[in-house]
Amino acid sequence: MRRASVALILMLAACQRDPAATQAVPDGVGAPVSGLERAAIASGAIVDATKTSPVGLYRRSHEAGRDLLCVMPGGKDAAFRFGLQANFGEDQSCRGQGTARRAGDKLILHFTSGDRCIVVAQYDGDQVALPGVVDMACADLCEGRGSLEGVSFPRTASDAVSALRARDDAGNALCTG
Repeated sequence: MRRASVALILMLAACQRDPAATQAVPDGVGAPVSGLERAAIASGAIVDATKTSPVGLYRRSHEAGRDLLCVMPGGKDAAFRFGLQANFGEDQSCRGQGTARRAGDKLILHFTSGDRCIVVAQYDGDQVALPGVVDMACADLCEGRGSLEGVSFPRTASDAVSALRARDDAGNALCTG
């Protein structure tokens, strides 16, 4: 019985974590980065989203259609320009264009239409994911029961040329040059 108790105490001691290893450290732009995430970035296991340009094409096909997001270098007043279309079935979709800015691992999308719609999306270098709740001002961008809530766009290309070639369902350029 005594050996079992000693073994149990040793196992519990081995399971204790070093608080410094799990403490979040700011990445310099806002979002805290855990020790594990820093190690994964250093080893190359994951991409450092704060150093990866969001310029490119993001696309996802599904049974209801195709979701597209294109991101282009911005002009003099904006870091980036973007266009997006998300489909949810017949006569249910969202479409919009605007400017975007980076804030750490976030991409802040300012739509030019949609009654001042602003969406703060998560950007991890491989995809852009919109939050599960967006401002009601964004409803003007959608038809039917469509909503931008929770839509994600996986990256398919990392260049401006691919983004410039993106076309919506009507054949119109999603991002303009």
